Amino acid sequence: MSSMATPGIPTVGFDLDMTLIDSRPGIKATYQAFSAQVGVPIDADLAVSRLGPPLEHELANWFPAAEIAERVTQFRALYPTYAIEPSLALPGARDAIQAVREAGGRAIVVTAKNEPHAKLHLSHLGIDPDAVIGGLWAEGKAQALREFGAGVYVGDHTGDVRGAAHAGALSVAVATGPCDATELREAGADVVLPDLTGFRAWWEAYQGRTEADRG
Repeated sequence: MSSMATPGIPTVGFDLDMTLIDSRPGIKATYQAFSAQVGVPIDADLAVSRLGPPLEHELANWFPAAEIAERVTQFRALYPTYAIEPSLALPGARDAIQAVREAGGRAIVVTAKNEPHAKLHLSHLGIDPDAVIGGLWAEGKAQALREFGAGVYVGDHTGDVRGAAHAGALSVAVATGPCDATELREAGADVVLPDLTGFRAWWEAYQGRTEADRG
């Protein structure tokens, strides 16, 4: 599909880690392999408890700034081997994409994860969005959301709430990641759901209200 906004076609953006997929098992395994390879102790459980920001942010907790670029390259080289197979689709993820499609819309993934690895995860899990845009975090996600004309952005992190607001999109937050429902509401989320199993019902009601407003 075109990467430009298409009038009349509702577009919903989704975050990836801890919104559509539980990547913690795979990322933990990658951190463990990476730590062993480079000989630097890393608390993998702690690292995966704060997924959301770019990899560079997490590695800055374990390495001096001058090493970050090299360490990112080393970590990413291990990622396909260790991270893809153990990661799981979160409950409701596939149905949320399908609900958007059934309404004649398109679903895009906008994530801080580098794009090739994001696509590997989605392909492995049989989740097929209309587009995948990687390497964008927080307010930076607004770039892709505006380009695709996304009216809704779904994420699990306060950074996702900020990205939606920056793009002028409705922020739908799911409490499946590191930020709880209260934190997401306080950050300005328009809607907070426990997880994506509640997305279809919300989306259908939202579409009904939108059509009524048009009428």
